[in-house]
Formats: sequence, structure tokens, C-alpha cells
Amino acid sequence: MKTLIGGAIAVVLGIIGISIWWKPFLQLLAGAIPIMLLLGGGLALYLGFDEVKDSWQKEDTTISNAPDVEDVDKYKQEIDDLKKEIDTLKTKET
Repeated sequence: MKTLIGGAIAVVLGIIGISIWWKPFLQLLAGAIPIMLLLGGGLALYLGFDEVKDSWQKEDTTISNAPDVEDVDKYKQEIDDLKKEIDTLKTKET
């Protein structure tokens, strides 16, 4: 309840203050908007550049981590050998 009353008082004082100091408010707004745009644009540029840099790093790692065809064949052969060994062990148990 205290928050509601405090908020209502702040709104009333804000409306009175803007009506009394309308021109200084506009001057403050005119000075604050370009600075906010400058800082917001700088932040957007930084975040955009960081995102592009991350995507370049991801592309580099995916290309360099691609397995060779020889390695794939070697792993397939090893898997087949292990399957055969498992089958022989199963037949020995029964």
C-alpha cells in the first residue's frame, strides 16, 4: 500500500514538474537522446562484431575437425572387428 501511495505522489509531482519546467525538460531530452543513440549504437556494433567473430571461429573449427576418409574407413573396420569379436564371445558362452 505504501508503494502505491508513493508511486501516485511521484506521478503527480512528475506531471507538475514537467508542466512547470517544460522547456528545460526538452533541452535535457535534446541533449540526452544523441548520447543514448551513440552509446546504444556503439554497444550494438560491439555485440555484432563479437557475434561475427564467433561465427568465423565456428566455421574454422568445423572445417579443421572434419575426419579424413581414411580415418572413417579405419574406424568402420575396427567396429566390424569388434562386432565379430562380440559374436564369437557370445557363441562361446552358450
